[in-house]
Amino acid sequence: MGPLITQGYIDPEWSNLIALILGIGFGFVLEASGFSSSRKLAGVFYGYDFTVIRVFMTAIMVTLIGLVYFNYMVWIDLTKIFILPTFLTSVIVGGVIMGFGFVMGGYCPGTSFTGVAIGKLDALFFTAGLYIGIFVFSSAFPLIKDIYYGGELGPVTLTDTFGISKGLFTFLFVLMSIAAFIVTSIIKKKVKKAEL
Repeated sequence: MGPLITQGYIDPEWSNLIALILGIGFGFVLEASGFSSSRKLAGVFYGYDFTVIRVFMTAIMVTLIGLVYFNYMVWIDLTKIFILPTFLTSVIVGGVIMGFGFVMGGYCPGTSFTGVAIGKLDALFFTAGLYIGIFVFSSAFPLIKDIYYGGELGPVTLTDTFGISKGLFTFLFVLMSIAAFIVTSIIKKKVKKAEL
């Protein structure tokens, strides 16, 4: 909502209420999509459930199309959106650690809170582990600072890296998402047949 607030479309005094409403809505969508179930979330790694991929790909498609359209209509200025700098080393190391945690626990950090919200004990333990991990990381940060800041690329985007327009990238991503939906449907059917 930041660019809409900074450009005066939304009064800054409404930002906390908007954040609360969006947070509740996001939590509802996660729960309705089954993201409070560790079995459903881990299913993507075992080939029997691709809900996670479908929901996230759909969310990215809607966001991409919305941002490009809002930018085209001059309702939002994409240059005012903050892009986090990329640190390649920490992305790779962090991705591997989170991937192992995801496979073992069945939750990612965000979905564990969805599980806690509906009273799931496994999600509570996972979330407790999340906070322990944050504490260990913070305590060890001086020792791993070089890894964390390694491979700095700055605030890069895929459109800048490949030299293509945002519109073309959005179109290609939508095509890729549709292909992913088709491929995951085929895999799911084959896994179900193998189980029978």
